[in-house]
Amino acid sequence: MQSSRPHLLHIAWGFPPCRGGGVYRALATANAFARAGWRVTVLTASRDTFTRFTGTDESLEERVDPAIEVVRVPFAWPLMETDVRQYSRARVLFPALWRKWQVRQDQVPFPEIGYGPWKPVIERAALDIHRRDPVDLVLATANPHVTFAAAAALHRQAGVPYVMDYRDAWLLDVFSGDRLHEPGSRAAELERSFVRTAHEVWFVNRPILAWHQQVHPAHADRFHVVENGFDRGLAPELTVRDRDPARSLDFGYIGTMTPAVPLAAFVSGWRLAKTEYPDLTGAHALLYGYLGYYATPRPDLLAQVQAGSDVGVSYCGPVGKAKVADVYANLDALLLVLGTGAYVTSGKVYEYLATGLPIVSVHHPGNAVSEVLDGYPLWFPAPDLTPDGIAAALGRAGLAARHLSRDQHHEALVYGQRFSRDAQLEPRITALTAFVERRREDAHG
Repeated sequence: MQSSRPHLLHIAWGFPPCRGGGVYRALATANAFARAGWRVTVLTASRDTFTRFTGTDESLEERVDPAIEVVRVPFAWPLMETDVRQYSRARVLFPALWRKWQVRQDQVPFPEIGYGPWKPVIERAALDIHRRDPVDLVLATANPHVTFAAAAALHRQAGVPYVMDYRDAWLLDVFSGDRLHEPGSRAAELERSFVRTAHEVWFVNRPILAWHQQVHPAHADRFHVVENGFDRGLAPELTVRDRDPARSLDFGYIGTMTPAVPLAAFVSGWRLAKTEYPDLTGAHALLYGYLGYYATPRPDLLAQVQAGSDVGVSYCGPVGKAKVADVYANLDALLLVLGTGAYVTSGKVYEYLATGLPIVSVHHPGNAVSEVLDGYPLWFPAPDLTPDGIAAALGRAGLAARHLSRDQHHEALVYGQRFSRDAQLEPRITALTAFVERRREDAHG
């Protein structure tokens, strides 16, 4: 007998205890559907995948709604394998040739390096879940984009509608604005087929949605912006506070730092600001998170941070999500250091907004994140990425942080509340609930 509660199958490669940036969107989405009365099954990779390859944040597992069923399936990642005992003779003797061969093999099932071989695994698992407990809706979160293939397969074979949730973009380089795959490529053909049969397609910001509307104009009416937002219970819950104006300031960055982040430019601007702005005397720039995508810090990024150690720049390592609020509570201003790109946003900006603290933007003014921050009363954007431009923004933020009043902090806190993840998800969950209910009624006459 079919349950009165609709059943969502959420396919997401990164799910707790994965510590990657996309895990928060997947976690929040699954929890939000569960709170809205859906039965939720999450299909994801094995825990060992994250332990071995990405690093883990086990505190996130405690945040998964206990009503959610998590189905974990194997995920092999030969290109990232570091255990030489697992290497073939060919890989040992001819590493460069082996790598080229493996890259080609990865893309045989699906055109996505590293993730292509997961396609048959999750397609079988999705069908098995549906046979055991009929699914009303599939929501596939990318990346990797191979999750879309499993959603489309269940649609073809069982008629289950699906939602494509783009955490980034597949055909578009959000930093350069260039196409990653040409219109006639296999990836482009697959995206067209997925979009054509999807019930909804979600994007994290309007610029990325607009780009896809131009690529898929016939299906643009099913496109929606679902911003990332901050997660209640995970975001800092700072109260209006007074600070000692005599104490030196602590600026903080929390997030993953990659080669796309203008880290060296920030350090140069910080060095100049320390010499030109008295409010920054004794100030510290504390950088929390991962240097690169993996557990081991990238040496080049670590060297860039260490180049500013004499002027108070410090790398503090990753911090568990459950501990993030404690870090924010001891900061006076926040650093939003992002890569350049008209389509770039960041999940951390919403969390930053929830603090009510001064925010210094160190990124190209044309970044999509500027639209999110426009109107925030304590936003201090660098006009460019020159040392002078960055230093000027830091100086203004330092002045504001040193003399921040309770009224100013309260105003900023109130402004930030509009960016909760719940506020972003609620309209879509409401619409999808109504859609599934209509579909069930039609099926029963």
